[in-house]
Amino acid sequence: MASRSSIKGWGALSLAAGAVLAVNAAQPPAVGAPDVRAAPALVAVDACPHGSGGLCAVPRRTVLLDGRRQPVTLDGRTALGPLGLALRTPGRLADVTVTDHEGRRVAGAVSADGARWTSAAPLPADGRYTARLVVERTDTGRFRRQRTRLDLRTGAAPKGERLTAELGPTREGASGDEPYGVGQPLTAELSRPVPATDPEARRTVERALDVQSTPRVDGAWHWVGPTTLHYRPRTYWPAHATVRVHSALDGVRVADDLYGGPSAPLTLTTGDHVEAVTDVEAHTMSVFRDGRLIRTIPVTTGKEGYRTRGGVKVVLGKEATVRMRGDSIGIAKGSQDFYDLKVRWATRVTWSGEYVHAAPWSLDAQGSENVSHGCTGMSTEDAAWFFDLVREGDLVRVVNGYGEPMSPFDNGYGDWNLSWAEWRRGSALGPATVGAAHASGALRPAL
Repeated sequence: MASRSSIKGWGALSLAAGAVLAVNAAQPPAVGAPDVRAAPALVAVDACPHGSGGLCAVPRRTVLLDGRRQPVTLDGRTALGPLGLALRTPGRLADVTVTDHEGRRVAGAVSADGARWTSAAPLPADGRYTARLVVERTDTGRFRRQRTRLDLRTGAAPKGERLTAELGPTREGASGDEPYGVGQPLTAELSRPVPATDPEARRTVERALDVQSTPRVDGAWHWVGPTTLHYRPRTYWPAHATVRVHSALDGVRVADDLYGGPSAPLTLTTGDHVEAVTDVEAHTMSVFRDGRLIRTIPVTTGKEGYRTRGGVKVVLGKEATVRMRGDSIGIAKGSQDFYDLKVRWATRVTWSGEYVHAAPWSLDAQGSENVSHGCTGMSTEDAAWFFDLVREGDLVRVVNGYGEPMSPFDNGYGDWNLSWAEWRRGSALGPATVGAAHASGALRPAL
């Protein structure tokens, strides 16, 4: 043991040199064994010696936490993962505060018996931390409260490619402070695939993707595929909310020798709650803003063989003029159904080419008959009004129709067509993970 010396303020942590504290679980588990890769690396905490006056009179020790694959010992070799601080002598951890070098608190909890504190998530590489503990002891025949301190640092991550997340939505060439609609999901595109066969890695990624909303919402991430996650609230975002997304992956061990890298944060706001409800049977679109009906528009939707998809869609973008051709959706040139037109005031709701747009050639059918090839057509005046009103993320819901339902992920944002229970099953932190295929549809307009 180091010699005792008189110190003031916080005492240092007394440690038994050379004691094995935990076993690094970075190695693959045996067949049938649980994956304990994320088990906390334990640092034993000795209460202060008798007669210390409540402060440990031992020089401060620094323990290095790194990712090397060998037993954890006090000479500075331990798994880079969640941190555990465990009492080795009789007593109880009355309070534990762990902060990084910038003074930010590390989340964690003390066990019910007060014998151990464990961090809520793995500690990133290249970090410096200070643990301050208050230990209650009664083994001396009287109640005593003592303070200890331990400095920790995590070793550098091994060299190699890092896992980063591109957070979205993003707009090219658009004002960053322009609000989105309340139906806009968040996205995270990973630079490396994280397969469903590695649930612990997925949990690590999900915990690191932090979403904060004002007002607060109940939301969750959903794994769309090995490189794509979407986030949505249980219900739509509140109107005029501020949403901040931050990745804490930098330096975090995700799997084997794969560590997280830095990712740019994202902040967005929402505007009014705008929702358009298209009633296929009634041939009308009712447009609501913040729950109040502001306009009812006569429309025509997809005819037999080209039915408009049912369910909830999200505005993907707007084009003042777009050329629409029948062969882009498989209609042969020269057939009776073929078309080739320039269309005004087109609001896109699917990547496969479903729009809300001006259709002056079908004015006689609008409000009474469905004659389109899948889009929702209306007068030029109404289409221009709708085009000016809506923004990316606003909601377009189709009811009382005959078409196929809007798919959740492969043709735009159909996320809201999953129930909350179905959505939570796509989270690695919730019930059993359900994989969902993800494929971008072709950019082909339907009329």
